[in-house]
Amino acid sequence: MRGNFARIVAAVVAGSVLALTGAAAVAVADGSGTSSTQAAGEQLLQLRTQLVDSAYSADVPGTQRALGQMSPLLGDLAAGEKYTVQSDTRETAASAKTDADTTSRIIADPSQASTVKQVPSASPLQNPPPPLDIVADLLKTLIQKLTELLNALTGAPPPALTVPAA
Repeated sequence: MRGNFARIVAAVVAGSVLALTGAAAVAVADGSGTSSTQAAGEQLLQLRTQLVDSAYSADVPGTQRALGQMSPLLGDLAAGEKYTVQSDTRETAASAKTDADTTSRIIADPSQASTVKQVPSASPLQNPPPPLDIVADLLKTLIQKLTELLNALTGAPPPALTVPAA
């Protein structure tokens, strides 16, 4: 009788462990199940806010700083080694990193603006004021990609953007 009871308890414990392990694997697979991924989402949200505030206030050094801080994080997300995210999230991060790097390069040397074809953005955001208007479509596309990344990393829509008055 004791042996049967011990086997039943062992089976229940083993089943519980397997169920918890499976749930954890599913949470990690969706890209929003690890604390480091959540932390990356929170950091990206702060950087998106910093970028929007700086760009729409015509703060060139602040915009450069936000882009510079964002680029390594986007690179880590794109690589998929430090953070566990789905492949489409990695692709969005890689594309956003390219946009951030290109935007930063043009801001640093505005003469390069003519060498980069900016695809018109479908974003409803207004163009940033001069001198950042030369990278308006790149910035708006980048902000849109950051919003998509935030949604993927946190599993919820990020807070709405507040664009400073021009």
